[in-house]
Amino acid sequence: MKELTIFEEHVPAGELSPREVDGELILCFEQRQKARQRARLQSNHEIGIQLDRGTILRGGDFLKARGDLVVRVVAAPEAVSNVTSEDPLLLARAAYHLGNRHVHLQVGPGFLRYLSDHVLDHMVESLGLAVTHEELPFEPEAGAYALGHSHGHSHSHGHSDDHEH
Repeated sequence: MKELTIFEEHVPAGELSPREVDGELILCFEQRQKARQRARLQSNHEIGIQLDRGTILRGGDFLKARGDLVVRVVAAPEAVSNVTSEDPLLLARAAYHLGNRHVHLQVGPGFLRYLSDHVLDHMVESLGLAVTHEELPFEPEAGAYALGHSHGHSHSHGHSDDHEH
């Protein structure tokens, strides 16, 4: 039985040359959130992924294994709901309501995108927006507290524990 190649290093997009790539790994967003899993490359070769918890792979990122094997991560097309509008206030209202439901949300110029869900579609339509359905790669916002997010201040606040919480 052939030994499973384990990919343990995440390299963000743009930090490696495409010429250095030994294969492609096509994953949907749910799979790109899993730190430990088995997967199949486009070549049908089975691999293992063991990354730090909280790592979210993005389309264009790379994974490295011992022995300098490198694969490129490709965001698979998925069933998504697209909301477009010329009115930024309407889009902001929809983003607010979707965020209150902890929905993964991709935000772009004049659009919002989330994994298709007819209940959410109905809610967004009730706000006066049209929803269309497509098969597209889904790249939602990482969130303000995502690993590697830099926002210019420390979270150490020097709390003392001589008061009740």
